[in-house]
Amino acid sequence: MHVKQIVGNVSDLIYHLCNDPACKIEVPERLTVSHEALVRTGLAARCVSIAVREATDEEILLVHSEEYLEAVKKTPYMTLEDLMAFTQQYGDVYFHPNIYHCAKLAVGATLQLVDSVMTGRVRNGIALVRPPGHHSQKSAASGFCIFNNVAIGARYAMVLIVDWDVHHGQGVQYCFEDDPNVLYFSWHRYEHQNFWPNLRESDYDSVGKEKGAGFNINVPWNKVGMENSDYLAVFFHVLLPVAYEFCPDLVLVSAGFDSAIGDPEGKMCATPDIFAHLTHLLMNLAGGKLCAVLEGGYNLTSLAQSVCQTVQTLLGDPAPLPADLGGPCESVLKSIHCVRSAHKQYWSCLKYTGTTSPCLLMIVSFISQ
Repeated sequence: MHVKQIVGNVSDLIYHLCNDPACKIEVPERLTVSHEALVRTGLAARCVSIAVREATDEEILLVHSEEYLEAVKKTPYMTLEDLMAFTQQYGDVYFHPNIYHCAKLAVGATLQLVDSVMTGRVRNGIALVRPPGHHSQKSAASGFCIFNNVAIGARYAMVLIVDWDVHHGQGVQYCFEDDPNVLYFSWHRYEHQNFWPNLRESDYDSVGKEKGAGFNINVPWNKVGMENSDYLAVFFHVLLPVAYEFCPDLVLVSAGFDSAIGDPEGKMCATPDIFAHLTHLLMNLAGGKLCAVLEGGYNLTSLAQSVCQTVQTLLGDPAPLPADLGGPCESVLKSIHCVRSAHKQYWSCLKYTGTTSPCLLMIVSFISQ
């Protein structure tokens, strides 16, 4: 079956503060190289493009406070000095007079994608947007993120959010940590709380609160250099069993490609083709209703390749045969064991936490085709 695809209107979203010396990696070229790669490989021509719109105040307020929204609304009219002062309230984010407009477009593009998938206009899709969103919180910008695109999009149904960005999406976690209608999964560099955002609640034992207990799954990477086998091990032994038990109506992916090889932030060794396999595995959930939304990714070469691999899979192309798969490393085995132990009281599929078998990984070459 030919699967149709949404690609966001990149040209409307390339204006973001990038000239500040402190902002060296979240650059407009992240979108342009991704879109150019889709055009060059012929993938864009196979896609359905839907016009981007600005999000409304009511949509933004589904996740963010009115006080915060009103403060961001004033940024287009601030002097440079006032913008600098406003920026300093938050961490690792840079405001520009045009950022409010771009942030509304990023949310609007995400919602256009979700609407089109949920109404059956398209089967799945990817929104190439800037600024990203998964770090932003109810009343705070953070980590290049102004409004939480994926969190706003998740207000629709029983949703699984898979965050494969190399940073913890703490903004998404905070938004849904007491909500049993949203299952949030994130793997991220943690290194025993020594990697940004350096939060205790990014560890495996932060499982959610109250009615949402068990619906927040954090898999900490406590070393760098993770490979394809490590990513697949976590999918097979943590995410997929729980996801099938949860049975979502929609899958949202916080598609951060800073978890790919060569990225200066991630320092991981997973190759771009791994995202074809991860996408394929997620497409078996929710009747194939999957919306990917761009988050990080700062090596322009691996970013463009990873975006293309993801789009090819969404279009129904077979994933490439994985090569040189071995067993997960010892650090990943420890993280898997800790996560399964922390969640076994909430999920029947994790009730028995035995030793993770690396041999199970070898079936991916057959499953993913």
